[in-house]
Amino acid sequence: MSETDAATLHRRRRDVPIGVVMVGMSLVVWWPAFTVGVWGEIFYTQILALWAASTAAFVFVLVERRPVGVRLLRAFLLLLPTALIILMFVINDEEEDIFILLIDVAALLAVLIGLPFTLWVLVRIVWPDFAHEMSAGTKWLITVVVLGVAVVAFVLGLLHPYFLNCEDFTIAGNLPPDGCTPMPEE
Repeated sequence: MSETDAATLHRRRRDVPIGVVMVGMSLVVWWPAFTVGVWGEIFYTQILALWAASTAAFVFVLVERRPVGVRLLRAFLLLLPTALIILMFVINDEEEDIFILLIDVAALLAVLIGLPFTLWVLVRIVWPDFAHEMSAGTKWLITVVVLGVAVVAFVLGLLHPYFLNCEDFTIAGNLPPDGCTPMPEE
């Protein structure tokens, strides 16, 4: 094998983790974005899954060997889903509309900030040197791809009546959303 072939092979092997992270993060963000587009909300299962991952990452961040200042900021951001769940306990559905709005805003923030941040921390746990070996351009590429998938999933959720029908949601185990297209009669 020539040096050129070896260098190309090395670059390809180095690029594989980038693809894995990009695909993995995209798989995680598409469903919450789609459900917001279809039903206008994030399901409790998504919030609890985010909470579980962020709590595990929070514990890891507290015990990792890094300067305290860096750890505290990361730990604080990883507590966003926990704060949301606490807010959900404190404020019930019978409260004023402003409190319900507060929960909705907190849920959105927990997902918009907490989900990508939790994913990034988990990637750093699995591959500690991953971010150090990556250029700023590659980090931006991952960010743009994952955000692009989230935006397209959200738009697809909004446009669900044009390519999905009510039975598609029922078969998948979901409640058919308002405005879904009924199955055509045969």
